[in-house]
Amino acid sequence: MTLILFILILGIIILIHEGGHFFFAKKMGVYVYEFSIGMGPKIWSHKSKKDETVYSLRLIPIGGFCSLAGEEIDDDKKVPKDKKLQAKKPWQRFLIMFFGPGFNFISAIFILFCIGLFFGAPNMSPILSDVTQGSKAYEAGLRKEDKILEINGQKINTTDDISLYIAVDKHNKPTTFKVEHKNGSVDTIKVTPKKITKDETVTYQYGITMASGKEYGFVPALQYMVTKTGSLFKQMWKTVEYLFTGSIGINQLSGPVGIYSIVGEQSKGGLQSILYLIAFLSINVGFINLLPIPAFDGGHILFIIIEKIKGSPVKPETENMFHNIGLFLLLALMLYITFQDILRLF
Repeated sequence: MTLILFILILGIIILIHEGGHFFFAKKMGVYVYEFSIGMGPKIWSHKSKKDETVYSLRLIPIGGFCSLAGEEIDDDKKVPKDKKLQAKKPWQRFLIMFFGPGFNFISAIFILFCIGLFFGAPNMSPILSDVTQGSKAYEAGLRKEDKILEINGQKINTTDDISLYIAVDKHNKPTTFKVEHKNGSVDTIKVTPKKITKDETVTYQYGITMASGKEYGFVPALQYMVTKTGSLFKQMWKTVEYLFTGSIGINQLSGPVGIYSIVGEQSKGGLQSILYLIAFLSINVGFINLLPIPAFDGGHILFIIIEKIKGSPVKPETENMFHNIGLFLLLALMLYITFQDILRLF
């Protein structure tokens, strides 16, 4: 069942992403050779007499593609020049490249709204619902109904922020909390968490519990959608920032094997948890693809911006070389992350 869910979830996210590229490519009059979900050998394909595009499913359910005329260096004489990607105006190419990630964002935002509307909008206020007596946090002075304003100088807006900054804390010195107590007074409290080692896994226990509860209705669902979307984007931005600064190591990232494990855990929480995972992964896929890295959609957008700045297109051979190098490095990174995921399973 986990494997089926894993394939379905990845398939939905890939379909949405590649569907964005496909929709705008068609709208802009670009010739689309193939629209594929999955990679590797074909297991099913269909081509209509009225449509040039081959629609296919491939064996490996990781990834997909929308193959466009003019995307590669090879010049296909069978396709009219005006139907090739490079013949389109920069703004048209920008829309084609952007709306792969753009459709990921739109779908995730819609899913989050539906979660809030049909399952209730979770409380995301950074207020402590409980502090365990005798815990390190209680001994330091944190109390029930304290509102967390900052952690280690970083501003806190949601419970997600608390989880994020505690997770990246090196714990080599006390964690600094700036809090507003129930009586309105503001205090700075340093907490040294309790170190717990179990099965060679080290965790740090503070003894605090976040506020819980849900609100129902259209407005709370809308507020949850906005707050949660902003929170997820902030997490992605901070993750990239911490990767560059070394606060997070590459070995802490997860690939397909790690996602498979997460799917197994999330499926225990029912439909709401599965929908949230789709939204979470969809924003992740969209955000990563917009990074200005060769082989990503953001890399293609970067070359479009360079073209606008210099007033002429970058040589196709040069751009293609950069994208090929980026693809090679991306595959190498994926192999490393997958290897680390497998090691964590054992």
